[in-house]
Amino acid sequence: MKKTEDIKIAVIGLGYVGLPLAVEFSKKFPVVGFDINYIRVEDLKKGLDSTKEVGSEELKVASRLELSTDADSISGANVYIVTVPTPIDEYKHPNLMPLQEASKLIGAHLSSGDVVIYESTVFPGCTEDECVPILESVSGLAFNKDFFVGYSPERINPGDPSRHLRNITKITSGSTPGAAVFVDELYQAIIEAGTHCASSIKVAEAAKVIENTQRDLNIALVNELAMIFNQLGIDTTEVLSAAATKWNFLPFQPGLVGGHCIGVDPYYLTHKAQSIGFNPEIILAGRRTNDGMAKYIASRLVKEMAKRNVNVSNARILILGLTFKENCPDIRNTKVVDVVTELEDYSCLVDVHDPHADPIETDREYGINLVELSGKEPYDALILAVAHDQYVNKTKAYFSLMLKPGGIIYDLKNIVPALLSDIKL
Repeated sequence: MKKTEDIKIAVIGLGYVGLPLAVEFSKKFPVVGFDINYIRVEDLKKGLDSTKEVGSEELKVASRLELSTDADSISGANVYIVTVPTPIDEYKHPNLMPLQEASKLIGAHLSSGDVVIYESTVFPGCTEDECVPILESVSGLAFNKDFFVGYSPERINPGDPSRHLRNITKITSGSTPGAAVFVDELYQAIIEAGTHCASSIKVAEAAKVIENTQRDLNIALVNELAMIFNQLGIDTTEVLSAAATKWNFLPFQPGLVGGHCIGVDPYYLTHKAQSIGFNPEIILAGRRTNDGMAKYIASRLVKEMAKRNVNVSNARILILGLTFKENCPDIRNTKVVDVVTELEDYSCLVDVHDPHADPIETDREYGINLVELSGKEPYDALILAVAHDQYVNKTKAYFSLMLKPGGIIYDLKNIVPALLSDIKL
């Protein structure tokens, strides 16, 4: 492993995780940021980050950061950090292809003494069982003799300017005691909040994957509670507010669970559990509840329209918000799309507005053409799906302008005051 003054880093994957990491490390070391997306890299060279995680000025002054789509650009590095996506396939099984391809790329350039650090969310054992054999096979080098591996899971919170890479505690780990020290000290150079060095790579992998599994289960619980309280005619928000007066009550809110973390990571853990013959009933029950929320939301709105004698077939519905979370441009795995699909199955005519989503990407990924709010014919119902700042704390008059007389406001995120919405989740 190299001395500090000899370190050159290559970051593989320049998404919302890799780009901030590459920029931050470039303040201390020379860094090559590699991505296979040519348009993404060209935009970054112009100072344009579509994820909005790094500002234009910060990109422009990152003089020690080289951005490239050329695989040979990483050849001079001796520390490789992998920040590629780890999605699931249509059967909800881990799709390790991006991780495998990144490992092959690094293996082709690996030299004696190099360190490879993975940040992508995986199941316990994945780094050493799935990635290391590829590095060995492609490079011809021996693990823990010629090269070493670390795992330091990402903890980026997209769209949250108060929690930056620097001020989030970083878990670190290494394949040997020496590698663990090296990886920990490397991240200490940029992480102001400090690091936590785990005893093994598997412990670090497991810690990451349960972070979002825990959140998923807590949201599933309040989603189920919301269904019960709706049947009982009780306001879920009021119940949660009252319960939150106890010091140890966890303040989770009901809602759609999408994105590429909370709605995905639990499947990595359940996949590993099932591979060793264990059936993770509670985790999968939570996933079923959260995956079923779009169907529940659509059916509840349709029932409300029927009560008001609104013809469901060809009813015009406006959905405000498409991205997977507030004030974030990321539309990957957004569950709002499932709500659109469910309503269209009822023959409703659905329009979607989102001030943060890229219209071209939205059309390409989901076939949804985003609309403007002005100049549209009034709608039968409006769903407040994402709590973007542009929608929060608006008056009833603001939303009423978009609706026909007696139109329905369905507030999924407790965006508007209680008395202004007709249905809440």
